[in-house]
Amino acid sequence: MSTLAPPRGLITARPGFGSILHAEWVKLRTVRSTWWTLMALVVVGAGLTTLICALNAEWLASPEADESPGSFITFGMMLAPAAAVVLGVLTVTAEYGSGMIRSSFAAVPSRARVFTAKAVLLAAVLFVVGTATALLGYVGGNAFLEAEGIGVGLEGDVLRSMFGSGLYLAGLGVLAVAVGFLVRHTAGAVTILLTALFVLPTMVMLVPGETGQWINKLLPSNTGGSIAAPVMFNPNLLDPWVGFAVFLAEVAVVVALAGVMLRRRDA
Repeated sequence: MSTLAPPRGLITARPGFGSILHAEWVKLRTVRSTWWTLMALVVVGAGLTTLICALNAEWLASPEADESPGSFITFGMMLAPAAAVVLGVLTVTAEYGSGMIRSSFAAVPSRARVFTAKAVLLAAVLFVVGTATALLGYVGGNAFLEAEGIGVGLEGDVLRSMFGSGLYLAGLGVLAVAVGFLVRHTAGAVTILLTALFVLPTMVMLVPGETGQWINKLLPSNTGGSIAAPVMFNPNLLDPWVGFAVFLAEVAVVVALAGVMLRRRDA
């Protein structure tokens, strides 16, 4: 009695993580919105920093100045998170809108691997672009500061803020991917994230006493954003690296929740 082997044509290899990552990279770089969003990030991040330094260099060099030149050297990066979260959300919700997400899950049955590939890829892209943008802003802005004799050296907290900008945007990208999987709707996910980053800090200022101070300390824009700032504007916030560790924990909680919901819900 002979044993029949299954036809070779019916045996399908499970795609490796490298293949999944490559597929996600192809999707990311072939979408026009990716390049427009990254361009907006660079223009706003580097351009606004240069402009603000140009407009304030003379004042910063005067005896009347009450702020450090270093506090202006990453000014434009305060708005860069908006572009980062939009890109992160679109990476997910655009596929839900077109129905392509079903094809992705059909090709890769493990939804967690698709989630991970999207998050890793976006984090890498935003780290590189974010760091490069911060450095471009530094070069452009510092040229005007140098002209007034108050140039800022690329060392210490300033150097940390350059790479910190990339780390912060990378973390926001992962957070945006998670929120995208949770909400599955572009406008809803972007609204949630922009509200958390830009509106909540203002609202929390209305909460009195230590309760308001602690809530303010734990907001993602403050826990993560501190690492991207060469000068601390608020002494009540967590130290940059401590704050960033808390930020990563906050992102991890949202990622875990998104992973659970992704497994339980239909595509």
